[in-house]
Order: sequence, then structure tokens, then C-alpha cells
Amino acid sequence: MKPVSGTRVRGFTLIELLAALIILSLLALISYRGLSSVLDAREYVARETEKWRRVTAFLARFERDVQLAAPRPVRAGSTTIPAWRGIVMPMAGEALSPYLEFSRFGSAAGTDTARRIAYRHNDKQEIELWLWPGLDSGPGVAPLRYPVLTGVTKLDLHYLTANLAWVETWPVAAAGSAVSTVSSVPHAVRVRIALASGEVVERIFQ
Repeated sequence: MKPVSGTRVRGFTLIELLAALIILSLLALISYRGLSSVLDAREYVARETEKWRRVTAFLARFERDVQLAAPRPVRAGSTTIPAWRGIVMPMAGEALSPYLEFSRFGSAAGTDTARRIAYRHNDKQEIELWLWPGLDSGPGVAPLRYPVLTGVTKLDLHYLTANLAWVETWPVAAAGSAVSTVSSVPHAVRVRIALASGEVVERIFQ
């Protein structure tokens, strides 16, 4: 069938095609930026979730160890070490780091035995867990060391005395005595962690 005389089949002009391409490009750019923002947000949430999961796991482990603390001094060769020993040790440069070492009962579930353990902040921004094979050890027995929390710029530990005062070192001297009994443990421990991402976490464990 022939087209009606006098009618013209009109196509798109070059300007209209360019305008359509520009609009499609803008829509594609907006969609890409929106998708990129969604992916960035998801990655950020995943990083934050993993960070706080590790912090929570560390605090849970520390709390369990503190609750199992045993008021039992240990022997290392010919030396007797207090049941609970909290001191401040030098790190790289002039920085100081708390060092906590104490005796711990085995777990009620039987998954772990009584042993000597320690926590320390090192110069790699890690909190290390030190594990000895048992309570008493012979001379030269070194503990196994495991990083239990990374990305920590500072660790502070304080110990609650019987008169409800917070101190940085343990044992503390009793009234009229140069040193306290080696079997004493604090009433509570205050942990303050400064993360490399800027947050500060503080907890108190009885």
C-alpha cells in the first residue's frame, strides 16, 4: 500500500539524538553514584561490625578470665609470684604499657585447665594474651603469646582495693606493711581501651 500523497516519514534529528544520549548518560551516572554509595555504605557497615565483634569477643574473654581468677601465688623456679600482679612496663620509645598477670582456675566445662595467664599491650597496637602451661613453672619456661585484639592505641588497667580506691599497680601495700599478701586479688578491674579508629571503650569487671 502506498503512503498517502503529501505525508512525510519523520525521523529523529541529530540534536534530539544528542539530547537523548546526554539524558541517558546522566541517568547512568546517577545510578552508578547511587550504587557506589550503597556499596561503600555496606563495606563500612561490614568493617564496623567486624571491629565491634572483635572488641566484644575480647571483653568477653577478659571477663571470663577475671571471674576465674584464683587467689593462688605461683612458683617460678625459686621465686614466688603474687596471685595477681599488675605493673606498668616500658614499650618502644618512652611509652608505658600495663602488664597484668594472674592465676586462673580451670573452666567449669572442663575445656581449660588451671594456669597462669597475662595480658599486655605491645608496640604493634595489639593486646596479647600470654599462656603458661600450668600454674607453677620451672626456670626459663616461656609463655605462648597470642594477639587477641588489634588496632588498639592505648590500654589502661586499674584495680579496685578493699577501701574502694582505684590503683594502677598490684599488689598494694596494706596499712602498716611494706607489701600486701601475695594471695590477694582486687575487688574489680577497670579496662579502658583506645582504638585506632578513635573510639574509647571502658568496662569494669568484678
